[in-house]
Amino acid sequence: MHIPPIVSREDWDAARERLLTKEKAMFRARDALAAERRRAPWMAVDKAYAFIGPNGTASLIDFFEGRRQLIVYRAFFEPGVFGWPDHACRGCSLGADQVSHLAHLNARDTTLAYASRAPQADIQRLKERMGWRMPWYTITDSFDKDFGVDEWHGHNVFFRDGDKVFRTYFINSRGDEAMGTVWSYLDVTPLGRQETWEDSPRATHRRQPTSGGTGTTITRPKRRPIRDGSRCRTPAKRPSGTRARGHERRLPRPLGGPRGGRPRRGRLAEPRGRAGLRNHGARDRSSWRRHGRGVPGD
Repeated sequence: MHIPPIVSREDWDAARERLLTKEKAMFRARDALAAERRRAPWMAVDKAYAFIGPNGTASLIDFFEGRRQLIVYRAFFEPGVFGWPDHACRGCSLGADQVSHLAHLNARDTTLAYASRAPQADIQRLKERMGWRMPWYTITDSFDKDFGVDEWHGHNVFFRDGDKVFRTYFINSRGDEAMGTVWSYLDVTPLGRQETWEDSPRATHRRQPTSGGTGTTITRPKRRPIRDGSRCRTPAKRPSGTRARGHERRLPRPLGGPRGGRPRRGRLAEPRGRAGLRNHGARDRSSWRRHGRGVPGD
């Protein structure tokens, strides 16, 4: 294995900054391309296609499950494909394993569905064995040929306006490699990520940013971080029988520093009040013990 140059921290940081500049330019170009994609023309889908789903016969409109946006991945799991009937195409299986939690797409008015020519009994068996949760339909007519996925996998994107369905985008081959995350799916849809920073002509319900956009990362939390600095930790559950607000005010106030300042390390704090802990009663002593602080004099 060829080992790159080993450098100092300063040189490493400088090299990273040079690469970061190029990466940000790439992300901005990707955002601009997604904005252009959202303005691309649509194609009306006039033919009535028939499928079989877990609940019986289904139409393309049924794929939407009441939502406006639909992404259909043509997976190869059927007679004649390598691995049948034990498993699906290896590339399709790898892609299915990367699919993120569908609730995030559904919350943005988007449905992801798979389609192949395998019978439903085999599809359900495979999904159960692999732990896949996406809806998966059986193709019964020329849907795959009409939408360019009869010989190779690909994602077709559709938009529903009432009973009218439109094809808005198609991606296959290496483009499929990037699919799987919530953002990769939303970036190929007409409504996009539906966030305030995004350049989108159709998104009517804008959300506060949960992704960086334009190749940057949002680093300004709306509230102070949790103790260890993580913005992702769930705050500790407060003891039962206490109020959501004001509970902390009953805990001891640290001593050892000026008012409002940082307490001295290693000093046991006393609660606020004229007489300190000894006059606070058994309830406050039990509160100390619940929080693992110990009570002076115990």
